[in-house]
Amino acid sequence: MIRTEKLCRSFDTLRAVDALDLDVPRGEFFALLGPNGAGKTTTLKILAGLMKPTSGRCFVAGHDVQAEPEAAKSKTSFVPDFPFLYDKLTPSEFLRFTGEIFCMDRPRVERVMREVFEKLHLHEHAGQQIEGLSHGTRQRVVIAAALLHEPEVIIIDEPMVGLDPTHARIVKDELKARSRTGCTILLSTHTLDIVEEIADRIGILNHGRLIACGTMEELRRQASNSGALEEVFLSLVREGRD
Repeated sequence: MIRTEKLCRSFDTLRAVDALDLDVPRGEFFALLGPNGAGKTTTLKILAGLMKPTSGRCFVAGHDVQAEPEAAKSKTSFVPDFPFLYDKLTPSEFLRFTGEIFCMDRPRVERVMREVFEKLHLHEHAGQQIEGLSHGTRQRVVIAAALLHEPEVIIIDEPMVGLDPTHARIVKDELKARSRTGCTILLSTHTLDIVEEIADRIGILNHGRLIACGTMEELRRQASNSGALEEVFLSLVREGRD
C-alpha cells in the first residue's frame, strides 16, 4: 500500500531523504522513527503529495503519488505534526467541509461523523467554535476528519501531541483497529513506548537513510540489544553515526 523506490529529497546541499526504499503492505501498522532532522517529516510530506521528491518514486494505495496525485490523495489521510484548522468553524462544520472535499454524499458524512465523534468523545464539542477548543480536543478533531472518508492509508505525524492519557488510549485503539481491518498506518513519533506497544514493524531513519527496519525482535537482533525500544533505537542510531 505504501512503496518508495530510491526516494530522494535535497534542500541545496542537504540530502534530507537519501535513496529510501520502503514497502508497507496493506493493513500494517508501520512506525518511522529517527532523531530530529532524520528526514521523517519530509518523507511523510512526499508520500502525502505535499512535497515533490528530487528523484525516485513513491506509491500509495497503488497510485504513483506524482503521476496520479488526485487518485492517491483520495485514498489517503494525512495528519501533520502542526495541523491546520479553520478556527471560526465548529467541528461538525469542519467535517462536513472535509466530506465535500472528498466528494462524500451528505448522508454518509452525517453517519460517519456521528460514529467518529462518538469514538473520539467529541459530541459535546460538535457545535463549539474550534478556536475555543483545547489543544488536545483540536487534535481529536483533526483525527476525526482524517477518519471521515474511511481511507485506505493513514499517514500521521506525532498523533498524540496534546492528548491526555485517556484520549491517547482511545486514539491508539482506533488506529490499531483500523489497521486490523486493512487500513495501512504510517506513523512518525518520538514517543517510543507507543511504537513499542502498537507497531507491527519499525523503520529507523538517520541522516535520510533507512538504517534499520523490522519487528521489535528483528531490531533487537540487529542492535545486539535485548532491551526496550529506547535502548535499541539509541544503539542503532549510535552505530549509524560511527
